[in-house]
Formats: sequence, C-alpha cells, structure tokens
Amino acid sequence: MSFIRTIFPKKYHPGMITIVSGLPRSGTSMMMQMITAGGIEPVTDNIRKADEDNPKGYYEFEKVKAIKEDTSWLPGCRGKLVKMVSMLLLDLPPDYYYKIIFMKRRINEILLSQRKMLDRMQHKEKIDDIETTVNYGRHLLKVQDFLKKQKNMEVLYIWYHHVIENAEKQAKRIKNFMGGVLKVNEMVKAVDKELYRNRGYR
Repeated sequence: MSFIRTIFPKKYHPGMITIVSGLPRSGTSMMMQMITAGGIEPVTDNIRKADEDNPKGYYEFEKVKAIKEDTSWLPGCRGKLVKMVSMLLLDLPPDYYYKIIFMKRRINEILLSQRKMLDRMQHKEKIDDIETTVNYGRHLLKVQDFLKKQKNMEVLYIWYHHVIENAEKQAKRIKNFMGGVLKVNEMVKAVDKELYRNRGYR
C-alpha cells in the first residue's frame, strides 16, 4: 500500500512534505520565515545568502532545482518545509503527500520587485511587462489546473498583501490547513511590514 493511502490527508502527519511555492518575488521567503517560526523545520543549504532584496534570507535548497532529474533528497524533507518555485511543482513525484502553501501577489508588484533585483545585480536584460504578465498568467492557470487534479496534494492559496494587512488572520488559516501544529503568535512576529517595499495599485 502506498504512503499516501495510509494517512489522513486533512491532518498533519510527520511523513508529509510541506512546500511553499509561487512565482519569483511573490513572498515565498516571507512565508518560509513565518512557517519556520511557527514550528516546522526548513530544508535549506544556505548557499544563497541574505542580501538587500531578501535581508532575512532566501531559505533555498539548490537540489530542488534539479527535481526532474534527481528526487533522492525528497525523503529527507518528510515532516519538514521546503521552498520551490511554482514551475517545479509539475515535477513532484506521486510517491509522497504534499501540503502546499502557494503565494500569490499582484503582478505589477512582482514585476517591480524583479526589475529592482535585476538592477541591483547589474543585469542588462529588460523585463517586457506585457509579455511577462501574459506568460505568468498562462503559467499560473496551468499550475493551478495541475494541482486541482492531484490526489496527493493539498493547496492553500495566500495573497502576499493579505499577510501584510492581517498577519494573524492568515497565520490562523495556515495553522488550520496544517492541522493545528503551528504557533500563530510566532508566525505573526516573523512578518516584517517594512519589507513591503514594492507596492502595486489596488
């Protein structure tokens, strides 16, 4: 009998893998900080250091990027928290049960944040706002459609600005989604509103 048939999906189980995902610059690092503070251990390698764009760290794990070719590291993520950009969710193997917190953010804020990051890194490439918006929209529809069809995945969508506006409310939503295992007060403390520097129009 497979692992996913031996647990109750709506409850937290130490064999579950918790994933924070979303588009780049959508607030995934902030969510990693919140859930880590709430009590779930993150899987990171600290290769990418904190900088001006993410002063509290990126919480990344390099092996995640090669998930299509290598999944040998996944068993070590059971009962833990891992960050994964949304396009990689399509490559998750069906052998595990996943709780996915998917960050959403206004597209103009994402584009502004990405542009500032590229400028600081002195990259010459330019972002075409219209083309990128269309591509991101198509990508999100594809990923969300995929997630709806997966029996071994549960997803909670969280808007970045909703966390900034009412961190306690969103922390409680996440706690309920995770089966009550997180500490809401600690999650709220992890939210730094001063880092909401790229604001879009409502």
